Amino acid sequence: MEVKRRTARNLVAKLSSVSEQTRTEALCELRLISKHDPESRALIADAGAVPYLSETLYGSSPIIQENAAATLLNLSITSRVSLMSTRGFLDALSHALSNSPSPSTVQACAATLHSLLIAEESYRPIIGSKRDILYSLLSIITANNAPPRSIKDALKALFGIALYPLNRASLVGLGAVPALVALIVRDARTGIVEDATAVLAQIAGCEESEEAMRKAGGIRVLGDLLDEGTGASDRIRENAVAALLNLARCGGENGRKEVRDMGGKVIEGITDLSKNGSAKGKAKAVELLKIVADGDGNLKEVRDFRSNNSFDSMNYSI
Repeated sequence: MEVKRRTARNLVAKLSSVSEQTRTEALCELRLISKHDPESRALIADAGAVPYLSETLYGSSPIIQENAAATLLNLSITSRVSLMSTRGFLDALSHALSNSPSPSTVQACAATLHSLLIAEESYRPIIGSKRDILYSLLSIITANNAPPRSIKDALKALFGIALYPLNRASLVGLGAVPALVALIVRDARTGIVEDATAVLAQIAGCEESEEAMRKAGGIRVLGDLLDEGTGASDRIRENAVAALLNLARCGGENGRKEVRDMGGKVIEGITDLSKNGSAKGKAKAVELLKIVADGDGNLKEVRDFRSNNSFDSMNYSI
C-alpha cells in the first residue's frame, strides 16, 4: 500500500510540471491505475489530484482533457467526497460538457455526474442548482450531430438530476420537455428512447410539466408508444405509463383531464402492461387504468379488467 501511495503522490506532483509531455504521461498513468486498481483511487484523490484534474478540463489539448475526464470518472466511484468538496469541480465539468471538442471527454463528464447523482442523494440538489450543467446536458441531446454514446450519458445524468423533485421545474423551464419529446420522435434506437422516456417520466412529476407536455405534444407521443403496433419495448411502454401517471398526479385537474381524454386510444396497451409488465409496471398501469376509467366508465376494456381485478385489494407500491 505504501508503494501505491508513493506512486500516486509522484504522479500527482507531475501534473504541475511545466512540461506538457510530463503532464500527459502522468495523466495517462493515473487514468490506467484508477481504472484497474480500485485501492489506488482514494490514494490518488488524497494526493491532491482532483484540483489539477479539474483545471485540466479547461485546457486545449483533447488528449489531456480525455485522460483527466476519464480519471475523474474513475475516482467518482469511490472518492465522491473529494470531488464534490473541490472548489470549481462542477464548473469544470460544465465547461467541458459545453466546450470540449472531444466526444470522449463529454461522455466521461456526463458519466461522472451520473455516478455522483445515483450514489448520493445529497448531491442532487447541488448539481441541479447548476443551471449551466442542466443547459449543457440538454444541448447534447438536442444536437443533431451528437454521438449516441454522448446522448445516452447525458440522458443518464439528466435522470439522476430529475430524481430530486425540486430540480424538475428547473428542467421544464430550460426546455427539457420539448427536447425529450423531439428526441423520442426522431430517434429510433431503443436504448436512447428507453432512457429519454425514463427522464420524461421523472420530469412529469411536477406541476409545471403539464403545460410543457401539452405544448410539445408529449401526451400524444406517450400514447403512441403504448400502441403495440409501434413495436416499443416493454421498458419504453412502462416509462410511458409512468409519465402519464405522474402527469395525472402532479399536473392538476388539467393533467388528469388530458390523461382521461386519451381513453380508448391507450386502454389496450395499459391493460396489457397491467397483466404482463414488471411488478412496478403492473402497479402503475393499474393506477393509470383507474384514472382512465374515471374518464370513461363505459369502456369495455376497463369494465372487463375491473370485473376480474379488485383495485382496492391490490397491494402495490409505486
